[in-house]
Amino acid sequence: MASKACQNSSYMPLSFLIPRFSPQFAPRRGIKSISKPRPNRFNRSPNLPLLESTTAAALERKRFTTPLRTGALGTKKGMTAMYDPDGRRFPCTVVQMDRVQVVAHKTRERNGYFAVQVGSGWKHPSNVTRPLLGHFAEHKVSPKRHLVEFKVKDESGLLDIGKTIGASWFQEGQYVDARANSRGMGFAGGMKRHGFSGQPASHGTSLTHRAMGSAGQSQGGGSRVYPGKKMAGRMGGHQVTTQNVKVVKVDDDKGLVVLQGSIPGPDGCSVKLSDAVKKPWPKVPTHLLAAQPAADPVSDTA
Repeated sequence: MASKACQNSSYMPLSFLIPRFSPQFAPRRGIKSISKPRPNRFNRSPNLPLLESTTAAALERKRFTTPLRTGALGTKKGMTAMYDPDGRRFPCTVVQMDRVQVVAHKTRERNGYFAVQVGSGWKHPSNVTRPLLGHFAEHKVSPKRHLVEFKVKDESGLLDIGKTIGASWFQEGQYVDARANSRGMGFAGGMKRHGFSGQPASHGTSLTHRAMGSAGQSQGGGSRVYPGKKMAGRMGGHQVTTQNVKVVKVDDDKGLVVLQGSIPGPDGCSVKLSDAVKKPWPKVPTHLLAAQPAADPVSDTA
């Protein structure tokens, strides 16, 4: 129990002896720092853009590398060779476009970005799920075997639904980016998968000529294997992009696009072709951008 002397206010010290704390200078505890930020000598220019993390800002940053028009789907048929005007022989890859049509649109208001959904080939309705059948029936397009999206810069790149994209969509001499799933090679060792040089061929090496070697430290690295360590494992079978592939020849009647050099994927795989992002955008003729009559869904099933 407190003494009577403490309860009496006459024993309290004088007011000027009591330290005063101003609430506005009291430190506030929280996540935000109470100290002023240090000036950065690299961030003094008045022309620097504002740092933003919104979806609109992300689209604005990518608008220079987003294609103006959609790409197309093709099937890799194989490789051949051609001769240039000087008589030099160079390898080529033949890609065939089979009933490529615009299936749907993705808009900024509904999906947050502009894109064109493109389908190729044909699939029997009995092998298509009911949600996809309803999706194709809504847009009056026959069921497609392959269905992919191609992002475009703005709404001017959205083609009419049902429009057929032929081989003439690409021009001879332009550059494209080819994307396809690489050929799967199964489980491979470190020398084949990552190009390791292997262990010494002599001087006491026994049964470990093609072994990977050490996978990490014992103590200094935390006694663990770092994430992303190059080791033996499944090789291939993932999407690979080959940029700046030149279009050598276009045959619109047969739907063939001949590309210079090789592209990823085995024969018969689906290839996504789009305008090269590291080259100037091609000058597209006006008749290619004009709306063409949609293909008959019934005739596509024949």
